Amino acid sequence: MTTAAPRRIWLCADDYGISPGVNQGIRELIDRGRLNATSVMVVGPAIGRDEIAMLQDAVAKNPNCAIGLHATLTAPFHPVTMHYKPLRGEQFLPLAHKLRGSLLRRFDPEMIRAEIAAQIATFTTLFGRPPAYVDGHQHVQVFPQVREAFLAAVKHGAPGAWVRQSGRVHRLSQRLDQPKALLLDTLSAGFRKRATGAGVAYNPGFAGAYDFAGASDFGALMTGFLHGLPDGGLVMCHPGHVDDLLISLDSFTDQRARELAYLGSDDFARLLDISQVTLSRAT
Repeated sequence: MTTAAPRRIWLCADDYGISPGVNQGIRELIDRGRLNATSVMVVGPAIGRDEIAMLQDAVAKNPNCAIGLHATLTAPFHPVTMHYKPLRGEQFLPLAHKLRGSLLRRFDPEMIRAEIAAQIATFTTLFGRPPAYVDGHQHVQVFPQVREAFLAAVKHGAPGAWVRQSGRVHRLSQRLDQPKALLLDTLSAGFRKRATGAGVAYNPGFAGAYDFAGASDFGALMTGFLHGLPDGGLVMCHPGHVDDLLISLDSFTDQRARELAYLGSDDFARLLDISQVTLSRAT
């Protein structure tokens, strides 16, 4: 009897650079082989030379792990380019305003493209090479207006990179109970069409969105994320140690600690084995 080959997935920790505690937690999981991707926020306040060197050291010991760019266009972070607008104070617009403005097509795509291009260039300077992939903080890369500018910037500044789409592969009847994820499914359909037209590769499946406001059982959530995810699919996660800087920037705190604890646990290792999933390079 032939045994099915294990599915290779990306398990990607977002937000490297948001705080030292998050950075440390991500590196701990990379050291243990519990992650195979992390997305770096070059506009984050914890992305100095030492934090970069420690990440590069961790990845050097885990050849399955890729480092990507976490393109950021929402508050409370600041743009790299001098003349980016609209802003609120000196910060990007909050997420709700960014999404509404993009749906109403109120933004300048060239300004967005220039900002993402600048973040790619900053990543390349910091790490000595372009990102292996590019995704977006709070899924901004799939928003209307943003997605065209995002793909143009990636194709020019990181031509060998793949990009993250945030759409699930399950039947519609299985997706209706999660409004946030359903919105991402809808926006991602347009993103995938444009990525295909631009000749830019993307992950074939996505999971990891959940109600961050609830005290959820992350082990149960991860079981659901892996169910039906195709080979090469991606699970987004946000592990990290909570520190004062994180608390000052983001409401998503205690959940990060729960994700870190679960991903480092024997329960997670058993789930990977039972699910016939491996964290080797998926593409």
